[in-house]
Amino acid sequence: MSHSTHAFAPSHPTERGKGKTMILVAGILATVVVLTLYHETGTDFGWISLVPSLIVLIVAISTHRTLEALAIGALSGLIMLQPSDYIGELADISLSVMMDETIAWLILVCGLMGGFIGMLEKSGCTLSFSHFVNRAVKTRHQAMLSTAGLGVLIFIDDYLNALATSAAMKRLTDRFGVSREKLAYIVDSTAAPICILVPVSTWAVYFAQLLEHNSATEGSGMALYIQSIPFMLYGWVAMLLVVLMAVGKLPDFGPMKAAEKRAQSGQPIPEGAPDTLADEHGAAHMSPLRGVFNFLAPMALLIGASAYYEIDLLKGVIVATLFTLVLYMIQRLSTFNTLMEAIMDGFRTMMLPLAIVAVGFVLREINDQLGMTTFLIESLTPYLTAAVLPAFIFLTMAIVVFATGSSWGVFVISIPIVVPIAQHMDVSMPLAVGALLSASSFGSHACFFSDSSVLSAQGSGCLPLQHGLTQLPYAALGALITALGFLGLGFIMV
Repeated sequence: MSHSTHAFAPSHPTERGKGKTMILVAGILATVVVLTLYHETGTDFGWISLVPSLIVLIVAISTHRTLEALAIGALSGLIMLQPSDYIGELADISLSVMMDETIAWLILVCGLMGGFIGMLEKSGCTLSFSHFVNRAVKTRHQAMLSTAGLGVLIFIDDYLNALATSAAMKRLTDRFGVSREKLAYIVDSTAAPICILVPVSTWAVYFAQLLEHNSATEGSGMALYIQSIPFMLYGWVAMLLVVLMAVGKLPDFGPMKAAEKRAQSGQPIPEGAPDTLADEHGAAHMSPLRGVFNFLAPMALLIGASAYYEIDLLKGVIVATLFTLVLYMIQRLSTFNTLMEAIMDGFRTMMLPLAIVAVGFVLREINDQLGMTTFLIESLTPYLTAAVLPAFIFLTMAIVVFATGSSWGVFVISIPIVVPIAQHMDVSMPLAVGALLSASSFGSHACFFSDSSVLSAQGSGCLPLQHGLTQLPYAALGALITALGFLGLGFIMV
């Protein structure tokens, strides 16, 4: 994967600024100044406490830039809180967040995970595994089922899933006339939706930390997460839809139907797709069984080591990275310098989502000081019942994550709001957490500019918009089924 096609690289680095951006910034600044003058010092902010989060949504939808949207929302809140010294307050809160143990842990885990992915690709082991699977698959349905199966197998991280599964399977699905858009849908459906269902994954450990940090449980955050897995309905529904599609029980419809018609006529790769041929050099020097071992053994060790260290993914990924480095060097699959470059490139791939999470923590602290949680609890609880709360959580947060493309950053803000409301209304906490995680995985799955969707599209060899348009009808169907499921569970469990 070349630097120019990096998932987070700017598409038009030399493009000049546009007037609409200046108009948006001026409008936001005017709104913040007016509200700051309107608010009486020493009194509750009330509905004004919602403004920073609304600004985040407006900027994210307008620009499709989640990090910048979170930063602008945080700065707007600080101006309302400390109009005379918002720079000093921003520095203090930012330093406090970056010294937080959770942030440091996430930087290490996700960065090393990116490096681990990089070594699998750079060594040629991913492609070698693809060659092995090619010999076993005989039909179109088997090609799609094996792709979904590999996606489920690589459950440890949605980035690893999106990159490794697509790289391993796209030549195989091409051979059977499966469009790259459908491949991207299968890969994306087994990324975030599957990762949330497995307690040994980056999603599980991250959200378990958030739940524990926000007092959702008196015990372990991971214990609550595991209790919530049966209620993470979107993950189960998404997996069911993919299986039905792969065996031919769910027909093609919408834009996907046109993509499949084009693929079966001999053109699986869509027009303008950023597809590049994989480097065959590393795979050519490995026997099939050796390639399978070198692809699966590091991931099996990652899972096993994490479980051995009591679901500590940091210790697990350190063990797996060191093991993979030594394993590949002993076999002379790659040089030490090349493997270290792959680790560093993978670490850089993770910098944007990590920055989003860090700025999200800053915004959460600002929202707490504005009193947003208290205002929302007092405003919403008179109009909600315990029975409809899970469906309400899923639908509202699904829309927010879909609009912003931030499946992690948004929940730094929302968990401190949802948890107190669920506790106040005596709603089952595993059910409420299941609704939150379902919304998060739906947003990551359906939004065409979310990180996992971009990586799924890029790895599969189609444009993010091509992937997003063909996938959206299926994701919307899954969301509808999920919402009805939460509505039913709400009435049953109250």
